[in-house]
Amino acid sequence: MSEETKKPARRKKAAAETGAEPKAKPEPKPRKSGARTEEREPETIDVVSADNKKVREIQLHPEVFGVRVNEHLLYEAVKHYRAGARAGTHMTKNRALVSGSGRKPWRQKGTGRARVGEIRTPLWRHGGTVFGPVPRDYSYSMPKKARAAALRSALSQRVKEGAVKVVDRFGIEEPRTKHMKGLLQQLGVSGKTVLVESNPGKPLLLSGRNIPDLRIVDTSHLSAYDVLDCRTLLVSQEALGKLEERLQP
Repeated sequence: MSEETKKPARRKKAAAETGAEPKAKPEPKPRKSGARTEEREPETIDVVSADNKKVREIQLHPEVFGVRVNEHLLYEAVKHYRAGARAGTHMTKNRALVSGSGRKPWRQKGTGRARVGEIRTPLWRHGGTVFGPVPRDYSYSMPKKARAAALRSALSQRVKEGAVKVVDRFGIEEPRTKHMKGLLQQLGVSGKTVLVESNPGKPLLLSGRNIPDLRIVDTSHLSAYDVLDCRTLLVSQEALGKLEERLQP
């Protein structure tokens, strides 16, 4: 029996002789759960009308708009979005595609020159490219839960920065770019803007498609990149409820 295995037996024997009870092992501390929400009061935000007048005040769901910001997860979400947006159409010509004859320029031996099989060889000027880029798909999959967590982090960060504005309803009934520009001016919005609506109608989509700094997104298609890549996030109250329903863990 090794010395290490003898030690517990000796302790038990000594405790029995002295009548002392052996010390109980301390209970392990409970592991900290990965709590998503911070210990603070739920955020409140004003709901304004289309003419920028306060209508009511609502509380934001703390598990969606009050989580601890995970910067690395935001980086992964942005990288995933940008990789999927790459065209991947770049290409170079290899020795089979470059123009030129396949005839052997001179005989193999006896000329004193280096041996060569064709003028399209990569060793020569205007020859083919070796291992050049070819058309490919750069997109890759990211776990659904990770994408949702990244979106919660992005929304929480923008709420802290005061970049989220909730509108009761946008009220665009006919497709007129002039009406959409007037709405943005009334709300005091300038620069790159993302407008989030639940099932946006055709009048709203057509009214905003000619405004260069405006992007209209459905709640089901909103990503962390959309939230981060704008100065102002305009959200209708209906879309806000849909987002909270969709992103609750």
